[in-house]
Amino acid sequence: MKDYINLFHSMVSEIHFWDDLSKSDKLKKISTFLSDFQNNEELLEYFDLFNSNLSKKTLNSYLKSVSNP
Repeated sequence: MKDYINLFHSMVSEIHFWDDLSKSDKLKKISTFLSDFQNNEELLEYFDLFNSNLSKKTLNSYLKSVSNP
């Protein structure tokens, strides 16, 4: 369990300034943690889109849609 917590903290520290990174830097960060994953660019697009959507809405709006069908 401790390994997972350390990994999580490592990921958070790497993506702390996500908005300030270039696309190539973001791909490097993703590939550091997901070395076996093949579609890093698609994942990068997904995270950027999610980040954009999340900045326009509150997190509560996402949670309400999950908890109340």
